[in-house]
Amino acid sequence: MPPDYQVSPSSAGPGDVVTVSAPEAKCDPRYGSDAQVRIVLTDASGEDVLNTLAPMSDAGGFTVMVNVPLISSPGLMAVKAEPFGVDWCDDTGTNNRANQGEVELERASCAEPSKPLTITK
Repeated sequence: MPPDYQVSPSSAGPGDVVTVSAPEAKCDPRYGSDAQVRIVLTDASGEDVLNTLAPMSDAGGFTVMVNVPLISSPGLMAVKAEPFGVDWCDDTGTNNRANQGEVELERASCAEPSKPLTITK
């Protein structure tokens, strides 16, 4: 599973800074020295208004500060954070990091976690 992460604050306006963070995992996931996390903000209509990559530690820890896009409408927004280039659905116990340039991975049946962010005006 991807790291359990937090979004702070839980409400913000367009242009405000929001922090998305996760502590390092205790299970030694070995994401690699060049690991990245993908942060995606999706508005109530299902439109991704922000999609960015940021550094993540080998153990899955990260702290990313993002600006809520100025085009964000008031309402509930979904914040997703997941390791980039990793098939985190695989439960076979193998090292499943995906190398860049390979065929893009497709998720089959895993739930994609998200955290709520209330957008105010």
